[in-house]
Amino acid sequence: MSFSGISQTATIKGVILDSNNVPVSNVNITWNTSGTTSNNNGFYTLTIPANQDVFIEFSHLSLKKIASHFNLKNGEILEFNPVMNTNTEQIATVIINNSNQRDVEGIITLNPETIRKIPGANAGIENLLLTLPGVSNNNELSTQYAVRGGNYDENLVYVNGIEVYRPFLIRSGQQEGLSFVNTDLVQNVDFSAGGFQAKYGDKLSSVLDITYKTPYQFAINTDLSLLGGSVSVENISKDSKFTGIAGLRYRDNSLLVNAKETETNFQPSFSDIQTFLTYKFSNKFHLSFLGNASINKYNYQPETRQTNFGTFSEPIALLVFYEGQEKDQYRTIFGALKGTYFANDNLNLKLLSSTYHTTEEEYFDILAQYRLGEVNTDIGGEDLGDVEYSRGIGSQLNHGRNDLDALISNIEHKGDYKYNSHRFEWSVKYTHENIRDRLIEWEVIDSAGFSIRPPKTLPSNEQPYIAYTGPLEAFQNVRSVNKTQIDRIQAYLQWSKRSTIGNSDVWYNAGIRAHNWSVRGLGIATSNQTVISPRGQFAIKPDWEKDMLFRLATGLYYQPPFYRELRDANGIVQPNVKAQQSFHFVVGNDYSFQLWNRPFKLTSEAYYKHLNDVNPYTIENVRIRYRATNNAKAYAYGLDMRLNGEFVPGTESWFSFGYLKTEENINNQGYISRPTDQRLKFAALFQDYVPNVPNLKLYLNLVYNTGLPGGSPSYANPYEYQNRLPDYKRADLGLQFVLVDANKRFNSGWRKPFKSMSFGFEIYNVFDVQNSITNTWVRDVYTKRQYGIPNYLTPRVFNVRTTMKF
Repeated sequence: MSFSGISQTATIKGVILDSNNVPVSNVNITWNTSGTTSNNNGFYTLTIPANQDVFIEFSHLSLKKIASHFNLKNGEILEFNPVMNTNTEQIATVIINNSNQRDVEGIITLNPETIRKIPGANAGIENLLLTLPGVSNNNELSTQYAVRGGNYDENLVYVNGIEVYRPFLIRSGQQEGLSFVNTDLVQNVDFSAGGFQAKYGDKLSSVLDITYKTPYQFAINTDLSLLGGSVSVENISKDSKFTGIAGLRYRDNSLLVNAKETETNFQPSFSDIQTFLTYKFSNKFHLSFLGNASINKYNYQPETRQTNFGTFSEPIALLVFYEGQEKDQYRTIFGALKGTYFANDNLNLKLLSSTYHTTEEEYFDILAQYRLGEVNTDIGGEDLGDVEYSRGIGSQLNHGRNDLDALISNIEHKGDYKYNSHRFEWSVKYTHENIRDRLIEWEVIDSAGFSIRPPKTLPSNEQPYIAYTGPLEAFQNVRSVNKTQIDRIQAYLQWSKRSTIGNSDVWYNAGIRAHNWSVRGLGIATSNQTVISPRGQFAIKPDWEKDMLFRLATGLYYQPPFYRELRDANGIVQPNVKAQQSFHFVVGNDYSFQLWNRPFKLTSEAYYKHLNDVNPYTIENVRIRYRATNNAKAYAYGLDMRLNGEFVPGTESWFSFGYLKTEENINNQGYISRPTDQRLKFAALFQDYVPNVPNLKLYLNLVYNTGLPGGSPSYANPYEYQNRLPDYKRADLGLQFVLVDANKRFNSGWRKPFKSMSFGFEIYNVFDVQNSITNTWVRDVYTKRQYGIPNYLTPRVFNVRTTMKF
């Protein structure tokens, strides 16, 4: 509470920040016997007596105390924004508090500044996630990722507590455009790779929980490079009631895609605008708005391609000449309102409502005429590398007219109540999904003048040996129109408590989720299903000399099907598809220690997941095609380790290692590798500076993944195609020269307006490694053999980049 008993008073207000300019909540602000606390956004207001010296103390469990004297006039309002630094001695002795609560919950917290600096072909939060153990993606053009054997659809993403959605139709990274998350707006980043609490939704693999900034001053941020640019503006009103931040981004991937082996005319255009606004009607009631609008256009005209593969002794080349084009476009509009009522220090109530609307188009007509042949290997000859003998000549025509219109609306109530050392959280949420979808795709394959019929159909085509008199058919033909509506009711209740066992500090969490959904639509039989998901966590910090923390998490996780999981390979909606089920068991340890008088932490987690009612799928680049059945079971287990700390004083770097094995058994045919079976992973994120030139910074991003399964033709039995792709190896390097930063400001000259400014260049794929994401399947007309032709990713690319803050 705040002092109000003296007739002549003054007011001190402001926002409390830590050393990273992140607002700090629950700071105790006291004078004499009166005081107040900062709210969830770090803001506070304190009334003090006027015309006398007042000694005010700012204290926090894990931050150094700040104390200051004030003497204000009657009615005077002073804005005071203190910065509280970390007290490392306190953190070493305090076990469970606000600063390390994320460690207790098994959540990794990432520094937003690191996200903005680290180089990558698709720079952003997802780029940084790929340096963590257990997270993988073998396509640098995509923002999607797989976690511990799950697929790209099994990851939750929240922004300010609001679930966000991704495009439906887009089939590869180069068409995908921008990540939803605008890194210029980010304040906090939390990530969990499994065993997460009941308050997070119904997905099988991971949670990415983003919090956007609450500005405390006016600022403009810009980021420009050869791949595009971004600008963001943030401000706060004079009375501190209104805060707002907005960001505009534009991206063009031509620099990356035009460097690939396929010669193309490529015209991409990815842009979006986002905003986060908050108005504080009072200290008890805040209203926030999160908005996003994006438009992404992709025009693609392939011309030629040559891919050399095979072995050194038997090299083979695929030459392709293209006609036609692909035109894709998707527009999304997203808006969310969140009202927060701080009833008292122990009770917070929230009401959230959001709407997501996307219209997506995928149109293509591409004729590919190919020649598959043996390559000249005479090192001294003039024809080295040329195709001398053709094993197959043919063509294929791919046609697509795919349209999707989806409207998803949510309304949710959330509550948070604290009672002594107990905390209760709950939610009730209703979601309505209205999806209108037209899928028209066909493929005609011609080999040496003979049309190839669909596989495994009768009568078979025996040309040229036997004349075929039946009607011509497309090799693949999918036509469907679906109007589907899905209604969902979700709820959760969870309890957590801090306590002690002897001299050891412990933390408990137990919760349960319920999810009911019904599917209906034109020509679709109505179905209704319900699942119950219990989850629990336990953490203990023993009273040992060494700083150790142990975690245990377990639970039954369900993933009720989204629209894509209901649509089978023929485009037909199967309403009775069950929720995939996964039992998680996670054991973790954090060991914090000092090395070279600097802080380090080794995090280790072993996990096991047992999956039932699995919906099998194939991956075409990063587009997932489900079978819309529950005819498989699977498992995943592995070990994740990460060592992070100040390898270079004042900068955080880390090294990651991951081991994973995941297999599935479809229709009791036996266990085979799942499409995301990434056995070994090594990654490093390293930050450094030149000792004699400390303003010259270096950022290095290294990833090594063993090869994924190479996939199979969409109509084929995956049990017959179990070869793996080559290992994925990638290094991205960034050099940045800092002209202005917090430690180097100018009071005059042209650099005076800048709060920070840097220039530099980046090298993507430093070692020019030929990585591949999937295979293109081509038939040898003579042997009927299917060849998997690697689809190679981007080679070495140079980029120039500058960032500025006003």
